[in-house]
Amino acid sequence: MTDRVKYLLDETRLPTTWYNLAADLPVPCPPPLHPGTLQPLGPDDLAPLFPMALIQQEVSTDREIEIPGPVRDVYRQWRPTPLFRARRLEQALQTPARIYYKYEGVSPAGSHKPNTSVAQAYYNREAGIRKIATETGAGQWGSSLAFAGALFGIEVQVFMVRVSYDQKPYRRALMETYGATCVPSPSPLTQYGRAVLARDPECKGSLGMAISEAVEVAASHPDTNYALGSVLNHVLLHQTIIGMEAIDQFETADDYPDVIVGATGGGSNFAGITFPFIGAKLRGGPDVRIVAVEPAACPSLTRGRYAYDFGDTGHMTPLTKMHTLGSTFMPPGFHAGGLRYHGMAPMVSHLRQLGLIEARALMQKACFEAGVQFARAEGILPAPEANHAVRGAIDEAIRCREEGVSRAILFNLCGHGHFDMQAYTDYFADKLTDQTYDESELAMALAGLPSVGS
Repeated sequence: MTDRVKYLLDETRLPTTWYNLAADLPVPCPPPLHPGTLQPLGPDDLAPLFPMALIQQEVSTDREIEIPGPVRDVYRQWRPTPLFRARRLEQALQTPARIYYKYEGVSPAGSHKPNTSVAQAYYNREAGIRKIATETGAGQWGSSLAFAGALFGIEVQVFMVRVSYDQKPYRRALMETYGATCVPSPSPLTQYGRAVLARDPECKGSLGMAISEAVEVAASHPDTNYALGSVLNHVLLHQTIIGMEAIDQFETADDYPDVIVGATGGGSNFAGITFPFIGAKLRGGPDVRIVAVEPAACPSLTRGRYAYDFGDTGHMTPLTKMHTLGSTFMPPGFHAGGLRYHGMAPMVSHLRQLGLIEARALMQKACFEAGVQFARAEGILPAPEANHAVRGAIDEAIRCREEGVSRAILFNLCGHGHFDMQAYTDYFADKLTDQTYDESELAMALAGLPSVGS
């Protein structure tokens, strides 16, 4: 059908493996380092935080890694997710572009995050773990791990960045509905949190701070592990099911992306939609432009330095080489809380260094404008984070219109905005501002990067 709108795969077409981009990279990623010895990490260094199965995935160079049966059984509740052709948006833009979006908002938690939370909860349960501590920005990851914890009988404690804790009470309520405990970070529950509050009782928090609190809890309690919702290789690996499904769906559509746009904060949803296509390109497949879109108020890929840095503000994590604004960088409290992280995933950063992806930084109001335009055309309200991908895709479609060229544009609509209505209310009331960061604070944060040779 020439006017087909959605491309669905039966659950029998659900991938049986995740795709590991490390197998096809022309140059391997620099290894993570132990913060004390500055030597490459070994499995034993990560054992206090993660089950061995995830540690092995973190360092694996196998192209395909099997998805366990119990994980696939849960995935089948919402996967494969639909691929939509945004025909009404195309008409509204009067563009010859063919716009497609993979919609991850159909998951129980409303985003792409359960793709990894379910896997991480499963591997922790198999290792005998019954408690997990984690952090969350906008609450998408916290909600997803709470959901997975309920399925696998794991107690979940979530440290939620305070500014988002206050902005998004319904995310908090969803976590509690699933059975998790959610506290604002920085909190008085940890030594690190108490130290931050002593310096600044009104601190709005950051993902780096929340990570420090969760890692401290996991490291100081033998019965508790830590889980991260983005950045690490095994997390990005689990998300590749998105792009793998999309490749099959494009075959059904008899089309292939010319451009893929992804919102980037820590890198997980971006990796999920792009890595399988990048891998196909590296193996001699079709060429495709990859565009990472990040918030201008926290621009790690466009303004950050490619260097070894801590993943948290309290300097409890290993050192990874990534595009970073400095672990002490405090982004302003813009609404896309899931993108408020000082560093970019090492694998995504590595792709940027290799010239395999582009990066753009966009202002908040322009992204919300695009999200509203998308909702009025397609009927789905995007999360603030997803609005960055929507804006990037619309800009690419406008470029097609101006050049008179028809290109296939794909983006990942990584989550719905049903719990983010206050952000839209602020936008319509003209209370949403284009926030920026303090250049002197960025310079200070970058000056504090660890002294590690290249």
